[in-house]
Amino acid sequence: MNHDQNKWEQRWHPLWREWIVYAAHRNFRPWNGEGAPSPSDAPAYVPDCYLCPGNARIHGHRNPDYNDVFIFDNDHPVVGMDAPIIAPVQASVHDGLYTRRRADGIARVVCYDSRHNVSLAQIPCEKVARVFLAWREQMREFQAIPAIKFVLIFENKGEVVGVSNPHPHCQIYATNFTFMHVERELAAAADYRRETGRNLFAAVIAAEQTDSIRIIAENEGAVAFVPFFARYAYEILVFPKQRHSTLITMADEELYHLADAFQQVIRRYDLLFGFSFPYVMSILQAPVDGGDYSDYHLHLSMQPPLRLPGLKKFLAGPEIGGGNFMADTMPEEKALELKNTDLSTYRECD
Repeated sequence: MNHDQNKWEQRWHPLWREWIVYAAHRNFRPWNGEGAPSPSDAPAYVPDCYLCPGNARIHGHRNPDYNDVFIFDNDHPVVGMDAPIIAPVQASVHDGLYTRRRADGIARVVCYDSRHNVSLAQIPCEKVARVFLAWREQMREFQAIPAIKFVLIFENKGEVVGVSNPHPHCQIYATNFTFMHVERELAAAADYRRETGRNLFAAVIAAEQTDSIRIIAENEGAVAFVPFFARYAYEILVFPKQRHSTLITMADEELYHLADAFQQVIRRYDLLFGFSFPYVMSILQAPVDGGDYSDYHLHLSMQPPLRLPGLKKFLAGPEIGGGNFMADTMPEEKALELKNTDLSTYRECD
């Protein structure tokens, strides 16, 4: 049986230390894209949207008539400072095998824009940068709260990833524990430093810049690429070029560069697919527990679920059952598709 060369292989994921299996020889041909997306026909204001200005939310709180970024505590929080107290007799059972503790933390919603029918791809970059500045201020607030050890900022965009409200927004979970992906990256970076004397993230960025084929966006202060070890077809990592462990220490200009690179990525998504493209975006940062995390390099992780229009990457036996990812496409092909989109054709709204 003949297989296309370099279409069937395993690649090592150095940040998560796992093997990714690529079987692109059995997949569809590379896709040429759909062109500029059509403007949304949704209204700018929806009377029953709990995120639109002036509307009442589930517990009766009414949104202000906001025009810029609007942030509020989540009405249905997954963590909270008023979470139920766990009785000592229930905190540890079966000789410590099973343990419980309070779900301490703060959950917030960040509305990007007052309009119901826009996305971060469609608005001017200056407005996107204001969102990044707001995230930084949130991080500074959380850092000063002793109970908060870690902050995850994430955006679930699109119905295909389970979003019920399309109003442009993201969520923040400030928790008393560190999320697993960051724990894995911290351990990998520590081992790499011990073994090589080098920074793991700097090595990855340098490798991508040397190869260059997978770079999607780059400016003075940030770089975005489909990583050599991508799990999803159009997965992209966006790094500030200067190493920062969290958003807290980033200067305004650096945040603008990061916002610009991020927006170039999501605009290319839209252009390639011809509609407002769904994704899961996570900002992976070091903990804010007072420890030394100077070797950690914050980054945005973009994990879109689609391989083609209407064709989702379903996690099944290998991923859910076995714990290793099986990819149906090659990172280089997907990067080229995104690179070939013409950003000058993107129709921006005010």
